[in-house]
Amino acid sequence: EIPGDASVVFVMNHRSNMDYILVSYLAMERTALSYAVGEWARVWPLEQLIRSMGAYFVRRRSRNDLYRTVLARYVHIATREGVTQAVYPEGGLSRDGRLGAPRLGLLDYMLRGFDPEDHADVVFVPVGINYDRVLEDRTLLLDGDPDAARPGALGALGKTLGFWWRQLWLRLRGGWYSFGYACVNFGRPLSAREFLGRRGLDLRRLEPAARFETVGELAAELMSRVAAIIPVLPVSLVADVLRAAPGRPWTELELKAAVQSRLLELEAAGAAVYIPHEDRDYAVEVGLRMLVLRHVLDLDDGLYRVRENERRLLAYYANAIAGNGSAPVGA
Repeated sequence: EIPGDASVVFVMNHRSNMDYILVSYLAMERTALSYAVGEWARVWPLEQLIRSMGAYFVRRRSRNDLYRTVLARYVHIATREGVTQAVYPEGGLSRDGRLGAPRLGLLDYMLRGFDPEDHADVVFVPVGINYDRVLEDRTLLLDGDPDAARPGALGALGKTLGFWWRQLWLRLRGGWYSFGYACVNFGRPLSAREFLGRRGLDLRRLEPAARFETVGELAAELMSRVAAIIPVLPVSLVADVLRAAPGRPWTELELKAAVQSRLLELEAAGAAVYIPHEDRDYAVEVGLRMLVLRHVLDLDDGLYRVRENERRLLAYYANAIAGNGSAPVGA
């Protein structure tokens, strides 16, 4: 139970720019969320849309002391007054699909003035997000590869328009499939008062270095809880198995058997597995279909093969569940 007067902070992995919309939609019947968003989003029409969902913009790379002081005060007051907030400790979208290391700035701003005796508690709620298709996946992989050739502004616009035209054309011809599943899990909350009380600490009385060390420990605990609840969806599940032997040809029966075996391992380890329609065979079929449609897999003569030039994309989806359950197949 979270006390009614507590300040609630949702702590999430950052998988896609759709995260803002997805989590805001799920929470909208209970509360409005306040987000910290990077200045990259200050373009039309994103700026208006994100502002309407309660976001505020931050200059993540700013070294201006006055700006940081004002931001710290704003976050502290919002936390003290019980504003429900949502943060992405990674500080940006994952470029390889893995859960990134946390940045401590916003968490430190929330807690540096926290009085465990007088203030209402600050309760952090871990949130795990995953998608069968991340719309910007190939762009993120490009960002993570300094040697990759990048399209110019016109090239990027052309690709975007081409993508939506293909989706429209497929829908008109009756050959369109959905982008699979998106799933959100909410984990066990972490109370700042209990966390600090177990250590006998008051952050207001610590030197900055010691305070940051303690906030780092809290962030590590939160990220561990987030990793444990990131949903295992069909595409990540199938990609996890295929990555172990990317050069191997697979029959559908062999893949289904390998995926079912991996599924049992994950469930035994307590992973947050989502089985659409509670049909395990269907889950494998969804994962395979999505990877074939994305041209990550080729299907010839009844055999599935991973395209060599798409192994990084395959790994991107497998990495999404790298911290969820037991080690990957073949690891």
